Amino acid sequence: MADVTVSGASDAPASPPSGTSPATPASGLSPFRDHPLRAGVLAELHARPFVPAATPARLLHLAFLVNRDEARADRDAFAALCAARGQPAPSKQAKQHRAAFGGVHVRWERHAEFTTYTWELPAEDIVAGGLPFHPSSASLMASLAQLPQPGPLLVAVDLHLTTDTADSLSLERLFDRASLARSDVEDGFAEIATDFQPDVAGFVRILVRDRGMTPDAAGALVQRVLEIETYRTLALLGLPEAMRLAPAIARVEERLRAVTTEMKNTEGLAANHKLLDELTSLAAEVEADAAASLFRFGASRAYDEIVGLRLRTIGERPIAGFPTWQQFLARRLQPAMRTCETTEQRQANLSLKLTSAANLLRTRVDVELEQQNRDLLSSMNKRARMQLRLQQTVEGLSVAAISYYVVSLLHHVLEGLHTAAEHAGLHYDVGIATALAVPFVVLAIWMVVRRIRRGHFDEG
Repeated sequence: MADVTVSGASDAPASPPSGTSPATPASGLSPFRDHPLRAGVLAELHARPFVPAATPARLLHLAFLVNRDEARADRDAFAALCAARGQPAPSKQAKQHRAAFGGVHVRWERHAEFTTYTWELPAEDIVAGGLPFHPSSASLMASLAQLPQPGPLLVAVDLHLTTDTADSLSLERLFDRASLARSDVEDGFAEIATDFQPDVAGFVRILVRDRGMTPDAAGALVQRVLEIETYRTLALLGLPEAMRLAPAIARVEERLRAVTTEMKNTEGLAANHKLLDELTSLAAEVEADAAASLFRFGASRAYDEIVGLRLRTIGERPIAGFPTWQQFLARRLQPAMRTCETTEQRQANLSLKLTSAANLLRTRVDVELEQQNRDLLSSMNKRARMQLRLQQTVEGLSVAAISYYVVSLLHHVLEGLHTAAEHAGLHYDVGIATALAVPFVVLAIWMVVRRIRRGHFDEG
């Protein structure tokens, strides 16, 4: 490949026009104020340019899954290696960088959840090797261990770009005939072949036969082929997640069926509360699993779409007796993607059904609570009426009792007055006077008690 050093989205011609910057094109000449994201959006289209490839060429491509901290450490380690070898280091914003280490070109790329390294072997080593994939990838592993491993290895590809000679090379010696996929691409100017199986060193071999491509076209084809293998492997990461979730989803579905059946025969607030608690627990479990797998299923779907796009871009033509890459992957990759999609749909449908069942049961619980409240209010009203009657009875008895004591006091008073009246020459019957006073006393006592009761009601 051409000996050039590239560093992310900020790469541009060596001598940009005066007054312009590769990161913010023409921003110094424009009289308008740029959007803060304009430079990044424009540069994104050029973040990972194709590198021209000259035939023959051999590339060893590795992809490592990394988290944020591992990605930061990996960038620092690669920058330190570049500085130690006298090469420019990638910038903090760079998504890819290419450097030469003693005749071997290394291309580093940073992606959302993985980092790739691509080693481009010297042309003299490729010619000296003779047949494709010679020397073996296992013998080249020492040159790949210059950097600490950034994360777990997921993708390993050994790609050989060679000239297609008239005497067709027997691919059965290089690949497993049972899973060999071949196709003509780039309007017949190239052929790609692989069996998608790792060799003894763990590398998937890909052979690209050049039939007259330009270096630019060859570089673009090589990058797309590497992306197909990388993204189809990443897309399959969703399958183990789907298989892990399948038993839990089946268990929740079975329990939901049992709970909804039990709902038809359950009565009573306590029993319905118990079922509602169980439905809530099942819904929380499903939502937790769905949240945990949301990124993985979404990423698998996106990677699968990228694989399809790259396959359409290279323009495969079938070779008699062999499946194309698209046909091979359709038989093996698409069932896995459908499994992921089905699992995601089952999660969504199960969540909806659990929500619906919980709402139905919650409505039943609310109705039962309203019935209990109504009964309680009715009981309280009945008790209040009984208390009122009892109070009225007590008030009547209290009027009689108070009247009795008042009349008794009045009788004593009249007797005392009768004695004084006899000394004055007056005479009256104490019994008759007491009897005549009884109605007036009772009426007076009743009116006083009534006024006191009205005063209490007004205060309430």
